[in-house]
Amino acid sequence: MAQVSTQLKTTKTEKSYKLSEKTKDRISAYLFISPFFILFAIFGLFPILFSFYLAFQKFNGLGEMEYVGLKNFQWILEDPLFWKSIYNTIILGLLGTAPQILIGLVLATILNATWLRFKNVFRIAIFMPYVTSILAVAIIFSVIFSNQSSGLMNTIIGFAGFEPVNWTTSEWGVKTAISTMVFWRWVGYNTIIFLAGLQSIPHELYEAAEMDGASTWKQFRHITLPLLKPVIIFTTFLSTIGAWQLFVEPLVFFGRLNDVREEGMTVVLYLYREAFRNNAFGTASATAVVLFFIIMFFTIINYFITSREKKRSFSS
Repeated sequence: MAQVSTQLKTTKTEKSYKLSEKTKDRISAYLFISPFFILFAIFGLFPILFSFYLAFQKFNGLGEMEYVGLKNFQWILEDPLFWKSIYNTIILGLLGTAPQILIGLVLATILNATWLRFKNVFRIAIFMPYVTSILAVAIIFSVIFSNQSSGLMNTIIGFAGFEPVNWTTSEWGVKTAISTMVFWRWVGYNTIIFLAGLQSIPHELYEAAEMDGASTWKQFRHITLPLLKPVIIFTTFLSTIGAWQLFVEPLVFFGRLNDVREEGMTVVLYLYREAFRNNAFGTASATAVVLFFIIMFFTIINYFITSREKKRSFSS
């Protein structure tokens, strides 16, 4: 009996030792990933929660906070410039995002073609604008869209018989210049995503379709587009969210925040202007909260669309 009890104690000790080893492994794993969550809590989660709190306060960044309720939201919703920034953001998103999707898909299809030589060279060249310094981009586009008649774009449209355009002051001149800059910077990024999606499609499907006499257009329509639909939805979603967060391109196009005209004012620029030029952190936070719910709205739409596409793919 004494021997049996000793064996039972030994077994329990071994089990507890094993459990303690598992616990140690879990603790060490949490310690390894903890820096990300600590930094996210400090620089991500806390500013988000504080912005929600600040949206109901009147605060200039130095003095004491004063609770004002919904007055900050009322102020921005009654400000014509806020609605102008909403309108500008939507138009710039349509002009800059929609061509990215279409041209990016065409470029990815060409880069994925078997007949194309020097593929790596073209892939690097297309992706280069994404990694180019934004200061260099600003200098380049300030020359291209110069208001002078000798500017590159004005020279081109002058050959076509049109009058020079004031690209930094006219309504559609500003939007055309900024949307072109957005398109130039981001089309390569979307192209690479589409290219990754195209390379995941089995090549045997194209070979079978070619043996059945399907043309290139029919292969693209009945094989490429259906199988690439999740990637297209994902890219469209990312581009839409990026369009609502448009900030750098219009700012560097005008040079300074004080020089940003109403024609190029986006929602994020309006937010930045309220906070760091007008020292109205309450209205700036209210703008951020409104922008948060706008992005959440598009996120929910994307979730339902992707969920429906997954159900269709599983049912088929």
